[in-house]
Amino acid sequence: MMRVPFPRLAAWLVGLLLAVAPVMPALAGTTVFAAASLKTALDAISRDYQARTGRSVTLSYAASSALARQIEAGAPADLFLSADLDWMDYLAGKDLIDPASRRTLLANRLVLIGPAGRAGTVVLEKGLDLRPLLGADGRLAVGDVAAVPAGKYAKAALQGLGAWDGVADRLAQAENVRVALALVARGEAPLGIVYATDAKAEPAVRVLGSFPPGSHPDILYPVALTRTAGAEARDFLLYLTGPQAQAIFTANGFTPVER
Repeated sequence: MMRVPFPRLAAWLVGLLLAVAPVMPALAGTTVFAAASLKTALDAISRDYQARTGRSVTLSYAASSALARQIEAGAPADLFLSADLDWMDYLAGKDLIDPASRRTLLANRLVLIGPAGRAGTVVLEKGLDLRPLLGADGRLAVGDVAAVPAGKYAKAALQGLGAWDGVADRLAQAENVRVALALVARGEAPLGIVYATDAKAEPAVRVLGSFPPGSHPDILYPVALTRTAGAEARDFLLYLTGPQAQAIFTANGFTPVER
C-alpha cells in the first residue's frame, strides 16, 4: 500500500477543507441588545431557545438609551428590546430598525424599594414626601432621569405625586436600573425606584410601595429587528412572542401585551 508523506497528506486535508468550506452553512447566531431590566427573564429564555434549536444567542444588556446610541454608532445588533417607546422611536427615526418587525412585547410596574430588612410600607399617593425617609444624608437610587427609561419613569411618577422637588437634590442616579437596584441591595442607598421585576429578582430588597399607573407613562417594552439583522434573528423574535418565552416573562413579573 502506498504511504502518503505526512506533509503532502496535511496539505491535501487543508485543501479539502477549503474546498468544502463555502458550501457549509454559516451559524452566525443572533445578537440581542436588551434593556438591563430584562436580564433575568431573557437569560432564561435564551438558554431555553438554544437548548431547543441549537442556535446561539448573544445578549448585551445596558440602559435602553446606551444601547440605542450604540446601534446608531454601528454596533452589530440583530434585535433591540427597549424599556420604553422613546428609544425605539429614536432608532426608527434614524431608519435603523425594520418597522414591519416592531411590536410591543411587555409591560411592567414601578415600585419603591428598600433593603430587605427595612420594615413598613409607604403609601404612594398625592402629597408624598420621601425626604424624611432618606434620613440625614441618604439618597434615592434611580436610573439617570434624563435618559434611562427607569429614571424617566421615576421622575414622572415623583412629579405626578408632588414629591419631585423634595428629592431632586438627593438622587443617586445610576447608568441603568440594575445598578440602582444594586445600590439599595448593598445598603448604599436607603430607598430606590425600580421596576417590579427587578425587585422580584433581588432577594436583598423588598417592595415598600407601588406607584399608581396614572402617575407615570405606561411602562412598555417594544422589540424590533435592526436593519442589519441576520436571518436567524427573525426566528428568535418569533420565539419571544411564543408560549414558552411568554411563560418565562410572566414568571418573572412582566405582563405580556404583544401588539
